[in-house]
Amino acid sequence: MALLAPSILSANFGNLDKDVDMINSSEADWFHIDIMDGVFVPNISFGFPIVEAVNKKAKKIKDAHLMIVNPDQYLDTFKKLGVDYLTVHYEACTHLHRTIQEIKKLGMKAGVALNPHTNINLLEDIIEILDLVLVMSVNPGFGGQKFIENTYKKIGVSKDLIIQKNSKALIQVDGGVSLENAKKLADTGADVLVAGSSVFNAQDPIQMIKDLKSCTI
Repeated sequence: MALLAPSILSANFGNLDKDVDMINSSEADWFHIDIMDGVFVPNISFGFPIVEAVNKKAKKIKDAHLMIVNPDQYLDTFKKLGVDYLTVHYEACTHLHRTIQEIKKLGMKAGVALNPHTNINLLEDIIEILDLVLVMSVNPGFGGQKFIENTYKKIGVSKDLIIQKNSKALIQVDGGVSLENAKKLADTGADVLVAGSSVFNAQDPIQMIKDLKSCTI
């Protein structure tokens, strides 16, 4: 069964406590927190006060996805805010190996995200030290986008590379995850599914979380 990480980018920020409590009481495994700066991606999400507010109430793993330029200057801040998994973008890091080393040195799990156009094999020299590979199944920046079908192929290539390099990295998929594709994603090799719109737009989010997880068995 795949792990499920609801993305709070799709939550109701007018009543964030309620949505955090909902995730806590559901079968979800992680909180997925998208950080956007309006530079690396054409959108701005939220800043440190929201991450701090989530951390105060969240009872599960906090998984932060940084869609920002110069992530290195904020690594220590995210550690202090209680983040467990910190994922940076391959495309945003000039010295990726050093960035990953610093994340791990701070005591967090380290992940690398790849935009839809970026080749998985570019991680060949670093995947052994990664804890997470995030395969973007939409172009980052906005929720509610259509799932990119080439994602299945990229998951397969990621799985092969992880096995070949004897890496322990989990494969996470973010974007357009729904009941229609969750099982195929898990069967192809995805370990963690990020679900935003499909969870928070559902009539019964707790039941949707349960259904998304159960269909990946």
